[in-house]
Amino acid sequence: MKTIRMAYLISQYPAISHTFILREIRILRHKGFDIKVASINTPDRSLDKLTTIEREEAQNTYYVKSHGLMGSLKAHVYTLLTQPLGYIRGLFFALSLGKFDLKKILYGFFYFVEAVMIGHWMRHLKLSHLHVHIPMAAASVGLIANRAFPITFSMTVHGPNEFYDTPGNDLTQKILDAGFICCISHFARSQLMALSPPTVWDKLEVSRLGVDPEIFAPPSYREQTNFCEVLCIGRLVPVKGQFILIEAVARLIAQSAKIRLRLVGDGPDRQRLEETVKERKLTEHIIFEGAVNQEHILDFYASADIFALASFAEGLPIVLMEAMAMEIPCITTHITGIPELITSGKNGILVAASDIEALSDAISLLINKPDLRHQIGQAGRQRILEGYELQKNTESLADIFCRRLC
Repeated sequence: MKTIRMAYLISQYPAISHTFILREIRILRHKGFDIKVASINTPDRSLDKLTTIEREEAQNTYYVKSHGLMGSLKAHVYTLLTQPLGYIRGLFFALSLGKFDLKKILYGFFYFVEAVMIGHWMRHLKLSHLHVHIPMAAASVGLIANRAFPITFSMTVHGPNEFYDTPGNDLTQKILDAGFICCISHFARSQLMALSPPTVWDKLEVSRLGVDPEIFAPPSYREQTNFCEVLCIGRLVPVKGQFILIEAVARLIAQSAKIRLRLVGDGPDRQRLEETVKERKLTEHIIFEGAVNQEHILDFYASADIFALASFAEGLPIVLMEAMAMEIPCITTHITGIPELITSGKNGILVAASDIEALSDAISLLINKPDLRHQIGQAGRQRILEGYELQKNTESLADIFCRRLC
């Protein structure tokens, strides 16, 4: 089999919330793929706060915005002189995406500027295929590059953010122009089907994400404390439902439950969440740990008795897979692609989104029944081994790339 050479384009790389992309790329490279990475933005942390592997990736990543005005001028002048028709075609296409919306026309122009830089970079490296994770702004850049340069492009679709404003994200146009699309769940695939004609549904592949069960392995010993440790990992943003989780935990504390909640992550809701906890005098029971990179996240999983995620909308959260792999019983909401991962009562517990009482009852059930916690935890790990193992699912992705690009 010939070596598949391709580019990945990501909005921000490396990033704590995109660690699964880093793992995917490194496994594909280990399998013989030649993958070059471009990122619109620099990493989400300073270099000294990146892991060793993240620093290595950062050193070999092409950062579009870091090349500034001179880098942009060089790419545009060279492209205009060497392939003027493609350059003009890409420019008119980018501006046409805005239709009669001045703001969107302006964004289209900015995306065009970045698309020419990506195309120029790919041309220099003699790469002809571009794969984009998450079909939002970075995918708009890829869409325009596909019109301006003789390249093909594909996408991985996660949801749910890209489904909130499908016209604004030009999602139907991206489906039509992409050579193929990897959907991380059947739910994600169904949303793309709703936005496209049946004649293009053969482009849509279900390609699940996964975790490494050797890294995310159950600890040989879980320290016993006077509190039941509940863990939630995720950005502190409204859609993650942390206010709901805090209210559910507060109700249990009011009933004298021995419970402690750790919130790992950062985001715009942090100040309001912390103020709520202080006002309710819950600071001893609800602890904000901030953002944590992959070198330290295992310590939090290892001490957790329950993992809880009260999200209103999700794709298919990697953190659930990580917790399940470590035999931590998960309580989360019955939304989007999550029921494809968790069968409620068997390998986790699902409750309706926004249902504080049901969430509180589910946590109480697992606090009071350690045998059930153990049973659900073991079944959760088995579910990961069967359907969400990283190596196996990345091999399936490799097969998709080979079938579509060879």
